[in-house]
Amino acid sequence: MGAGSSSSLGCSSCGSGLAAALGLGGFKSGSGASSHLGTMGVDAERGGKMPDSLNEIKRDRVGSWTSPLPRAQFDADPVPAVELDFELREEVVDDPALHTSIVADPDAKAQRSVAAAVAHAPLNSAASPGDRRPHFLTEQLFASPGTLPKPLYADEGGISHLKHTATFDMLKKLPKGVVEAKGAEGQALRRRLLNEATIVFFTAGYPGKRFVFERARELGVKSVIIEHPDSWARSLVDEGIIAKFIPIDMSQETSAVFEQSLAAIRALADDPTTREADGICTFCELSVPVVARLSEHLQLPGHSPVAVDKARDKHWTRAEMRKAGLPSPKNMLIHSTAELESAAKEVGFPAVLKPISGAASLGVKKVVDMEDLKSAYQEVIEELRSLVVSSGALVKNDGTGTGVNANQVMDCTILMEQYLDGDEVDIDVVMSGGEWRYAAVTDNGPTLEPYFNETWAVCPSLLPSSQQKQLKDLATDTVKCLGFKDGVFHVEAKLTSHGPQLIEVNARMGGGQVHETNLRVWGIDLVEETLFACVGIPSRPFIPSRNPPGGAIAYCDVNAKKSGILQSMDFLKILKGKDGVVSAKPHLGAGAEVVGPQDGLPTWLVEIIVQRPTAQAALDYLLELENSLDPPIV
Repeated sequence: MGAGSSSSLGCSSCGSGLAAALGLGGFKSGSGASSHLGTMGVDAERGGKMPDSLNEIKRDRVGSWTSPLPRAQFDADPVPAVELDFELREEVVDDPALHTSIVADPDAKAQRSVAAAVAHAPLNSAASPGDRRPHFLTEQLFASPGTLPKPLYADEGGISHLKHTATFDMLKKLPKGVVEAKGAEGQALRRRLLNEATIVFFTAGYPGKRFVFERARELGVKSVIIEHPDSWARSLVDEGIIAKFIPIDMSQETSAVFEQSLAAIRALADDPTTREADGICTFCELSVPVVARLSEHLQLPGHSPVAVDKARDKHWTRAEMRKAGLPSPKNMLIHSTAELESAAKEVGFPAVLKPISGAASLGVKKVVDMEDLKSAYQEVIEELRSLVVSSGALVKNDGTGTGVNANQVMDCTILMEQYLDGDEVDIDVVMSGGEWRYAAVTDNGPTLEPYFNETWAVCPSLLPSSQQKQLKDLATDTVKCLGFKDGVFHVEAKLTSHGPQLIEVNARMGGGQVHETNLRVWGIDLVEETLFACVGIPSRPFIPSRNPPGGAIAYCDVNAKKSGILQSMDFLKILKGKDGVVSAKPHLGAGAEVVGPQDGLPTWLVEIIVQRPTAQAALDYLLELENSLDPPIV
């Protein structure tokens, strides 16, 4: 979404409140939680009378748990206050909370290659040594949907009748036009409706996603987290941030995790602290297929499992796009070396190899000719096959005979796809009622090939409004053609010499800096919008003006320029105290072994975020700071 681009803002960001949205008078905006909505008569569609006050909106069934921490003001400024939080650490502390046996989250930045994404998973899971069971992580990373049950409905339409949760019953009493009203007052009402909802979070992600649960607590949500017993998130109960932690052994195969989670969520109805769940969500990529099926089985709002499976299977995504008349690069699935010649003939060069499932650019590599294709394909396949499942984690085969070969639980099918020129962009999308309500474009810098490592990003986009609209249209049309109706999506695309082309659709909020970027630049809280969608509350994100209220954000992950040992973190000291530097967060500490682009996927050293009045100023400042850094690698 670029400054001055009316096409990106759309109708969802305009309007002057409930009265304007409904064409009615008598609206009074107060400063407290009892802001009056006026007497708006009987809604013709629902036959319900609008309550005179926000305080009259109450749940019929509420759990007794209440956080001891301060509560939110639901009619406060719709743009949550975010203070600058420069963070410079001399070293990275070895936090035991990071040592869970599964982190279902490829956004965890220290783990981005196929081997690194899993080989660093600790071995302290509840599984016994030599356990030969498939593992939730391996199934969802390499063979999604794994042993999950088949969708109850054959198409992406999903369930037709939702369960009458406390949120559902509350919503049906309100006029549709009021619940879907645009503007600050409408957003305050939706926050009020979310208050005291019980929401289940399936997996917590890495510790950097703590802000998700803190925001849920601020909104009055009774959060329940399902995670592995030794998860860092368990302590959030004692801190008063979440209502309940449900330990489930994530080293089991996915079907067992699913059944135990299903039973645990149903049991919440008998827990007086929570009562029944109003919704289920996740902010972790590998958990999206599980959440879709849990929601379907419990008749709660959520993504259709068929739509999720289409999005996670890159080949299936392309097929659906072609059926919808959307642009799609030439591609072919490769099941063995015998198909390399025909794939090269079908797709041509240059091309890109990528596993059909997976995330975080795992196993993605550019190839430029037949010889390159043969060696790269063999490299990826050998790396995948060199792993074994042992004690609930994927590790390198040590020759002891313990564990089971990972290729028995993973899909080693590789997609060969036409190489797309041009730079990448991210489009963060909010859908509600089958239509997009928010779409913001973030520019990405040139990736470091052949591994497509990210360099920098800036928001709002520097692209012309017309090109932003093309990218937004591709993103939203693709989300629709896959069968999604509601929720938050992180879409990756390229603006090529032949027009916009899709890279992939992630059916959840983007990781890394995505939340902070959209919040700081546009005042849109994607955590809040995710929570609305998962309980069935419509989304109408409110942007106070057509120009970005927060100016511009630029950020980068500094890549190691060569392989060796990082000697110290002193090279970051020049950033401290610099005007406009929001944060500088190291991914590792002194003494860490790092990889340069000559030897493989480069290691990310530090994340830097800056804020400036305009996008160009922010990007120029970021690149100036990055070029001034000289990490001592020997």
